[in-house]
Amino acid sequence: MERRIKIFDTTLRDGEQTPGVCLDMHEKLEIARSLVKLNVDIIEAGFPIASPGDFKGVSQIAECIKGPVIAGLSRANKKDIDAVVEALKKAERPRVHTFIATSDIHMEYKLKMSRDQVLAATEESVRYAKQFIEDIEFSAEDASRSDWGFLCQVYGKAIAAGATVINVPDTVGYTTPDEYGALIRHLREHVPGIDKVDISVHCHNDLGLAVANSLAAVQAGANQVECTINGLGERAGNAALEELIMAFYTRRDYYKVTTGIDTKQIYRASTQVSALTGVDVQINKAIVGDNAFAHESGIHQHGVMNNSLTYEIISPEVIGMSRNSIVLGKHSGRHAFEERLKQLDYNLDSETVNMLFAKFKDLADRKKVVFDQDIVALIIDKPSVHPAWYRLVSYQVVSSGSANAATASVRLETSNGITEEASCGDGPVDAVFKAIEQAVGFAIGLKDYQLKAITAGEDALGESTVWIEYNGAVYNGRGLSTDVIEASARAYINAINKRLTACGYPEA
Repeated sequence: MERRIKIFDTTLRDGEQTPGVCLDMHEKLEIARSLVKLNVDIIEAGFPIASPGDFKGVSQIAECIKGPVIAGLSRANKKDIDAVVEALKKAERPRVHTFIATSDIHMEYKLKMSRDQVLAATEESVRYAKQFIEDIEFSAEDASRSDWGFLCQVYGKAIAAGATVINVPDTVGYTTPDEYGALIRHLREHVPGIDKVDISVHCHNDLGLAVANSLAAVQAGANQVECTINGLGERAGNAALEELIMAFYTRRDYYKVTTGIDTKQIYRASTQVSALTGVDVQINKAIVGDNAFAHESGIHQHGVMNNSLTYEIISPEVIGMSRNSIVLGKHSGRHAFEERLKQLDYNLDSETVNMLFAKFKDLADRKKVVFDQDIVALIIDKPSVHPAWYRLVSYQVVSSGSANAATASVRLETSNGITEEASCGDGPVDAVFKAIEQAVGFAIGLKDYQLKAITAGEDALGESTVWIEYNGAVYNGRGLSTDVIEASARAYINAINKRLTACGYPEA
């Protein structure tokens, strides 16, 4: 009989801790809705005590998202737990996820606590949280580097105090599959009451073993896996949801487990998370990379044409990726466009379809053919929910070669009318950015800039992502256009609008 494995998605918590990622509340809600479509069991919505923005994001997800369990993270203290309980008060199925470190190196150098103090904090925090919320997950941070005997004591205390889930994190990606599987088996044999709770695993990818370690833990008896879309997360990231799910799906004969995940939602979720976070998926990444189903070798191509199973162990349609990506052109009508949206599994209201069709026709006038990836990019690039403090009306760039500076002028629409400025820069994009900075009238700290093509070809739709920094906070903006300079300008202005929405206009 197949065991059911619960999928705990932490894209919105651990995934958002990826360097350079800064999601606003609306973007978090969009991702949460995609996680509902994926049918994950638990969504870790954030770390409420971390900031007012994180608290608000968790609260909004708790109120708006129905179906999955909604978890909030807390350290093992009353103040953190109170923040989680308050943030989750409107959740349909709330969970407190509390943690404390248990490895000797963490206890000595980070916590400055003895083993007895950690045992007491474990029991007190779980018992305190249990007064407010029934579902309590307890994590022993850095479990994979902890003394196994002490770890058994800690988990025993947590279960006795009321924990419903115990999590065994490989916090720094240190363990190996055999070692991790042995640890899970040891805990199952030596922790009192462990048969009454779920055993969860949370693996980081510092040695590239996060997915392998998670699979080994499942084989050893774990029944909940914590993961993120595209493997986002601290440092080298977390176990990638798409890789875990497709390992279970493809090798069902071997793992003999099942999940509730709708695999046809995987590619769409991956694309959305990549666009909203600004973190590209490497082209050769398993399952969702651009080359995952590409066949360059003539021998491979011949085999696939005769029988796709010769070189494809997964059909792209299983993860929601169309095998035929060329879709429409400038002569395509609204009916064909709506049919393509349905084939891509987007059920949108008529107003949104009208808006997208207008954007599609504009794009089709600039391109010979429009690909599925282009349509998905248009869908993700919906009008900003942030107030449009500034909007790009037009720009002009003069650049006479690599040895000379470029000159740019921009026209921006504001609530006070049109403003126009010009500036020079080291290249056309730099010149446009400097002209925009002059137009808005305050200094902007450009932290990072990224440009990529959505599809191949000289007329490809370009996607630009810009990160700006203000008072230690990072704001990212995104822009789309077949003109890469226009895409860059739109991304820069989008980031500025987010920064102004969050902080207001700087004082003179």
